Amino acid sequence: MNVMNIEFMGYKPLEQDYRFWLVVNPATWLIPTLLAVLVVALLVHVVAFSLPGQGWSAPAPVAVEAAPAVEAAPAQ
Repeated sequence: MNVMNIEFMGYKPLEQDYRFWLVVNPATWLIPTLLAVLVVALLVHVVAFSLPGQGWSAPAPVAVEAAPAVEAAPAQ
């Protein structure tokens, strides 16, 4: 398999991408990142459910009656 060797402004991603993972080590940052995402998601839900007329205490929607069916004209 011939992979194209790309170079952008002196940066060779295929040769130098390992440097990113030296800084952002998943073994160190994965769980704290997931916990931060969980906290943000919980806060968004708490705020959304605390809005008036939203959440579990929201009033039931008003039932809408169906429009009468339109009959097709008889074929001639």
